[in-house]
Amino acid sequence: MTAEFFNGPVEVIGKMQTAHPFESFAFDDFLQHQISEDNVPKVRFWVHSPYIILGLQDARLPELSYGLDYISDAGYDYIVRNSGGLGVVLDEGVLNISLVLPKADFPYIEKGYDIMTELVTKMFPEGKVEAYEISASYCPGSYDLSIGGKKFAGISQRRIKDGVAVQIYLSVTGSGSERARMMKDFYRDAHAENSTKFTYPVINPDHMASLNELLGTDLSIEDVEKRALDALRSMGAELEDYSGFDDEQEAQYEQFLRNIKERNKKYITFD
Repeated sequence: MTAEFFNGPVEVIGKMQTAHPFESFAFDDFLQHQISEDNVPKVRFWVHSPYIILGLQDARLPELSYGLDYISDAGYDYIVRNSGGLGVVLDEGVLNISLVLPKADFPYIEKGYDIMTELVTKMFPEGKVEAYEISASYCPGSYDLSIGGKKFAGISQRRIKDGVAVQIYLSVTGSGSERARMMKDFYRDAHAENSTKFTYPVINPDHMASLNELLGTDLSIEDVEKRALDALRSMGAELEDYSGFDDEQEAQYEQFLRNIKERNKKYITFD
């Protein structure tokens, strides 16, 4: 399944490249433009301090301001991302991985999800990783990844120009159920049950866990990043450091950053 993607160079972008989630989502948008030019697959790792990343549907909650007050009182910040789906929790125990690949190689959208699922399955051979919707989780979807019926990861896709960014969050350390409880309380305070236009998940915190909880291990973020790189090598990737971008490309990236900030102005006050 994956040989056509990873039988040559794959550029690696380490997790210290971005400081704010705005930068991470803008970077992935930029990389999709860049791969339209150079056709070189890229893998990017990113970790952020406590944030709730809300989806576009979350921004339409009946009492969003009350939900945002809850997030702030809990010591988290928040942004609204530039793609669909629903809210997820990011903190120092959650590793995000983006695979940026040429759109031309995707005859159907599910292929991106299949590639990421295969990668994660290779990363954790000691667990039986399954992909199906965990409806009582936050941001449920057909490609929720779980072990023993408990979700530890969710996958999304974004497509710009000739590139595709397949993004996953992996709950590595800490309590998966505590993260789920936060989202459950957010939806409670934002009165999700009163929505007439969209059905928000009814979250059961017992249906989510971290990898360390599920595998009985003590993996660090760095351990999981190494597993991802080893799995990519096993799939044929020739890993090399990201080549960076020139002044013109930096201007493109800055425009993507301005775009996502502009979309967030109605929810967030920032410099």
